[in-house]
Amino acid sequence: MIPAAPGVDLASRVIGGSVVAASDESFGFKERLVDPAEPAFVPGTYDLRGEVVDGWETRRHAGSGGDWAIVRLGAPGRLRAVDVDTRFFSGNHPQACRLDAAVLAPSADVTDPAVEWTTIVESTALKPDSNNLMAVSDRRRWTHLKLSLATDGGVARLRAYGEVIPDPVLWSDITVEVSGLEQGGRVEWCSDAFYSDAGSLVAPNRPRNMGDGWETRRRRDIGPDDHDAVVISFAVPTDLKRVEIDTSYFVFNASLEAAVFGTRVRPDDEHGWAAAPFDIPVLGRVRLAADARQVFVVDARAVTALRVQAYPDGGIARVRALGIPTGQGLQQLREQWKECS
Repeated sequence: MIPAAPGVDLASRVIGGSVVAASDESFGFKERLVDPAEPAFVPGTYDLRGEVVDGWETRRHAGSGGDWAIVRLGAPGRLRAVDVDTRFFSGNHPQACRLDAAVLAPSADVTDPAVEWTTIVESTALKPDSNNLMAVSDRRRWTHLKLSLATDGGVARLRAYGEVIPDPVLWSDITVEVSGLEQGGRVEWCSDAFYSDAGSLVAPNRPRNMGDGWETRRRRDIGPDDHDAVVISFAVPTDLKRVEIDTSYFVFNASLEAAVFGTRVRPDDEHGWAAAPFDIPVLGRVRLAADARQVFVVDARAVTALRVQAYPDGGIARVRALGIPTGQGLQQLREQWKECS
């Protein structure tokens, strides 16, 4: 079994995260902080700024105030942990950092001295060439992060792991893509991720190539019912109306068939998603076309998560589940919103 990541990276460019301001970016562009790709480095490669780095790097001698960068989260939410990734920065990494957060409008002037920043991670020493994972205990919902360095230096990536907190006003009286990352959908588990990560299935964008999807290893000695599977959870219970299964770019290696089942339960502290009964038929086993988007009309009530079964193996680029939140689901959203505000 392949577990999912501990949380969604709310700062990622994949869901619209943006580095909106920085004190300096003389050696490495600030936008690289939210690049979804893993950092890389080729020693001895130079341009007019010096050695090419895959991250944000400031000039030397920042002074006692240090340097800073401000990130607008792609999806506002509640944070669990922040990773200040200094990989490939060894002799030039910052000595320490602090994380602050705020709730601001997308168009707000984030450099305004009147902005009220709340510290969510106190000043913490940073290790060179390492992932520096820091827990966040504040349970409020945030829209912006400020990474303040104690010195000058370079940071490859800033990952802000947590959960999306949707605005209940935006969910009222409409059909929502409840499986989408931006709406609180999450890949909770998959049977195999040999070639690529199942997390791509709920990405908001169109797939870019065959690597931007979920592809499993080739099964051997299979029976007619053997399959791979993935579990996708929703923020709240939903009455499902449509399911889209997109095999774009999978021309010779798409999954041949698929079936979708739902559940009305959510895991608790004792029982995870593996114990959830996916006993609601959402979509019967159907043949899939290669390199195509297929939309199916469904009718499944009060569903909290889906199990998508791919027969017998292969690739799927996206899974999109659309529906209307139940009355209970909308009430859950409102309570969550009040709790995090």
